[in-house]
Amino acid sequence: MKKLIEKARRRQKRRLRIREIIRGTTERPRLSVFRSNKHFYCQVIDDLQGKTLTSVSDMEKELKTPALNSETVKKLGQVLGARLKEKQIGTVVFDRGGFQYHGVIKNFADAIRETGIKI
Repeated sequence: MKKLIEKARRRQKRRLRIREIIRGTTERPRLSVFRSNKHFYCQVIDDLQGKTLTSVSDMEKELKTPALNSETVKKLGQVLGARLKEKQIGTVVFDRGGFQYHGVIKNFADAIRETGIKI
């Protein structure tokens, strides 16, 4: 149990270090991601106004799947890319939330890039 608590504490410290650097603006909002063992959530945030512009997760009714995998995350990236295009947002700042940039996080970013959004 102590190992899990230490792992979560290290991720939290990484997340805070990243957030000191990354800020979302109205022209270029912040794309924040969070993954758990079962689910994946992301939201596009304008930090200047303190508002979430759009979000997507695998908990939504039309996107619900039994397991978190690369294919699921690619669908989420395509849906979020379409929602960003509707709001006429072309570039975002990617906030990986302290997670390593590989696996589902990397696949999600690649799926958004495929829709034409610049990260």
